[in-house]
Amino acid sequence: MIMAKDLYSENVYAYALAKTLAKVHPPMTVALYSSCHSRIKMILKNIEGHMNDEAKRREQKCVETSKPRLMKASNGNLLSLITYLVFYRPVWTEENQSRECVRYVFVKFSAWHFAGSDMLWAGLVMHLCQTLLDSFGKLQLSLFRVAQYDVEKYSKRRKIEDSSKNWRPKMVLCCPLWAIILISLIGSLFILVPLIIYGFPQQKIEREGEKDSSGNRGYGVLEGFAIAALGVPAAGAVRFTVMLGKNLIFNQDLNVRRSLDNKKVSEQLGLMHEVRKEMRLLSCFIHFMEIFERQKIKVVLEITNLDRCTPEKIVGVLDAINILLSDEESPFISLIAIDPEVLTQQVDQAKGCFTKKDRAYSFLDRIITLPFTIPPLCEVSKCKVFRKIVCGQSEISTSLNRGQTTTKTQNAEKYGFQNYVFDENEVERLIRSAFESIFLCNQSSLHTYVSDNTVSMRRVINSIRVTIIVMEAFKIEVPPPERVAAWVVLVDRWPCRLSWILQCVEDEEQNLQINENETGTPTDVNHDKTLWNVFSEHRVELHVIGDEVEKFLERDDDPELFEMFLKKDFKFTVGEMAKFKSHTVNLDCSIKNELARIRGNKRVKGTGRSFYNTLSPKSVINMSEEDVCNELSKLKLPEKYNQLVRENHINGQTLLLSDPADLRQVMQMTLGEWTTFRIHFLGVMSFGRRSQTKSAPVNSKPNVVICPSGLKHDHMT
Repeated sequence: MIMAKDLYSENVYAYALAKTLAKVHPPMTVALYSSCHSRIKMILKNIEGHMNDEAKRREQKCVETSKPRLMKASNGNLLSLITYLVFYRPVWTEENQSRECVRYVFVKFSAWHFAGSDMLWAGLVMHLCQTLLDSFGKLQLSLFRVAQYDVEKYSKRRKIEDSSKNWRPKMVLCCPLWAIILISLIGSLFILVPLIIYGFPQQKIEREGEKDSSGNRGYGVLEGFAIAALGVPAAGAVRFTVMLGKNLIFNQDLNVRRSLDNKKVSEQLGLMHEVRKEMRLLSCFIHFMEIFERQKIKVVLEITNLDRCTPEKIVGVLDAINILLSDEESPFISLIAIDPEVLTQQVDQAKGCFTKKDRAYSFLDRIITLPFTIPPLCEVSKCKVFRKIVCGQSEISTSLNRGQTTTKTQNAEKYGFQNYVFDENEVERLIRSAFESIFLCNQSSLHTYVSDNTVSMRRVINSIRVTIIVMEAFKIEVPPPERVAAWVVLVDRWPCRLSWILQCVEDEEQNLQINENETGTPTDVNHDKTLWNVFSEHRVELHVIGDEVEKFLERDDDPELFEMFLKKDFKFTVGEMAKFKSHTVNLDCSIKNELARIRGNKRVKGTGRSFYNTLSPKSVINMSEEDVCNELSKLKLPEKYNQLVRENHINGQTLLLSDPADLRQVMQMTLGEWTTFRIHFLGVMSFGRRSQTKSAPVNSKPNVVICPSGLKHDHMT
């Protein structure tokens, strides 16, 4: 039977992310993790549609007095905007800062198109500036720069005032600017019109060839006053026009280009600082337009194909997002669509990656506020996409063009989305309860496991919201909110160890299915087993491959806290993990995939374990010295090796955790005996450990100690 959630799972995740982006205040940086670029395009397209639908839904709920201004291209709107730009300043109030209506401006940036640039991040900034100019208008932005923008004033944080008015007139000498200009215009007309009609009166000649000098002086003063009255406003108007024309010609795009070309700015004064000022100007202009349009404005920057660029350019773009677009009052939401496996490899290869904090996962943790792993295709969707490719059609669905003015119910009926229409008030209650389980210290100990890093806190908050929305959308009974919050914290703090548990359980389920097919006896994983028990059973194997997974383990936090979390405070079971697994979006699946690859390689190398009677690490680790001797007897090896085992206190832990080269040196075995011993107790080792074993010579002289390095030292008796 085909489930509705199988048909529309991609849309559900896109819907959940869109709802989260609508609730969360920018700035925000979302990482869309997927190895398939076509799926990324499909998810981004669906996100845009859901966000536009959400904006229309909120607009319909607004009362008539608070409805947003219709931003159609009209002379009335343009004149109104120019009036506010020139004569008024916005007032930030609780009312206009808490408006629900929102408008989204989508900026699409394909990094591959700018890959040839020396500074990819500069291409990102210029593309962003150009898109915003096209969206809002070059004249409007130039007027804002000339008539509104004050670097010193706008560099300060906005102050919320207790006022019922959204606008305040600009004041000059305690008089509104518009009044002064109006009086100047009227006064100029009263002076200019008579002068044009009558001109200056001439003095009568008292005597032939003589004039009254005092009268001439009076008329000269009057003429000078008229010129001054007309000249000051004219000079101001000329200056304003020149500055406006200059900004119309040299917009943000050209300003960035000029800064790039200016060697003095680029090398000495700091190019990033100059570009940051331009981005600050854009942010202030958007906040101004929010007051004018009576709605929130969020700029959604979609960055794709970043993982196809060189390491230095990738790091440059991520740094630019972190520095330029993550200001506290920034209106930007950055969606970075990347393949996590490729990205982490590229970042680790970038210049300057020397310390642990410079590595890919630590670097991304400082930037990403919501990691969103695009789930794998369900069986139905996979068959559907495969069929489209066979028929020569695009694998990206084109039926979800959701830019139409339709209600949510109509869209649900048309596209089959009624399966995730839910009570939003109930969802908000669950989300609020999950948050309270963290910040209300007397209710739970969960707050002790939350990182004190604010970026990590944002990741937890956003991931909790998405997880609950996805579960509600799929009509799944949501676990207690505290358990949801605890699961999200577990994923955020210990992704490697949790991925290891997930992979071990998955391998066990697959092995049980294989055995069921062979024996016909149905078997199933124990869903009541705790995750800590699963980890304890396989922790030795994780230790054995520790060198290969070191970069992933560095991502985890305190191991003792991990043990306390799963063993004492939050005893998650395999059954709970299975329920959360398909709805967890903040877990980077590339870690689990890499662990599966490493574990799979071990198993491929260890093919024939049963044939060679190889012991599992779990069996070896618990062996005592006598158990090891008994196994040597089963292998029919000489009795002298049993004596060496007892003399050197070799138990199971020593066998697994010591260097094979040192172990062979102590046992003093021949090549054939060592091969039998190694296969039985150690199985297949990593290449590095095998090469060390091969290079270790056998000590045939009892008075000479041969170290693994190959140096000989006389044994002092």
